[in-house]
Amino acid sequence: MTLPATGRRVLVSGASRGLGRAVAQAFATNGDRVAVHFGSRVDEARATFESLTGTGHVLVGGDLSNPAEAAAVVDMAAEGLGGIDVLVNNAAVNVRHPLAETPYEEWVAVWQQHVAVNLLATANLSHLAGRLMIEQGAGGRIVNIGSRGAFRGEPDHPAYGATKAAVHALGQSLAVSLAPYGIGVASVAPGFFATERVAPRLEGPEGKAILEQSPFGRVGSAEEIAAAVLWLASPAAEWSSGTILDLNGASHLRS
Repeated sequence: MTLPATGRRVLVSGASRGLGRAVAQAFATNGDRVAVHFGSRVDEARATFESLTGTGHVLVGGDLSNPAEAAAVVDMAAEGLGGIDVLVNNAAVNVRHPLAETPYEEWVAVWQQHVAVNLLATANLSHLAGRLMIEQGAGGRIVNIGSRGAFRGEPDHPAYGATKAAVHALGQSLAVSLAPYGIGVASVAPGFFATERVAPRLEGPEGKAILEQSPFGRVGSAEEIAAAVLWLASPAAEWSSGTILDLNGASHLRS
């Protein structure tokens, strides 16, 4: 058996709003069935769920920083969808904590939070969904949401940049280990893109400087990132396994 182009069973973590919502919508429009995961934003997750085209979608809630709850999320998604063919690791936290302004106790807590959600939850969901894909015997896809910040630095959000760099490395390791099972693993590294969460920054004093980061004179959209995720999860993208796809409008170029 090989991974189908549509009708797949897709778990999207952190899908209550923003990029997660756009990714869930892209897969649903493609004809796939989606498990919409949320941590605490149940009303927003329900809005995502209700916006999806097609039928057979499910809502699954759980705190991914807790390994037991992460396992329960995968179990609920697999039960509701009848299995999992695609995992999109989108759930993340991003709390401002510049070193010079952040007390040590707060610094430690913020780092622990970022590692627990951005890195360990991604690793745990990948293990759980990956083992399920192996048992199913039809291959699969894991797509991780990384960040441009893993390469250019995040002076006000160092734990975010560091954990996203680790997510990129994790994806490349899993790409090698899971290829014999027909499971492709890739990451996207978005630059700045518009969501509800960053709207105040774009509309505020720093908005002009953010737009000027890209020679296109704009920021990306969640839909543009979601389109790339959808392709990386497709049968056509198997040979891209292991890649880290830059999606930043030429705002940061790496060799």
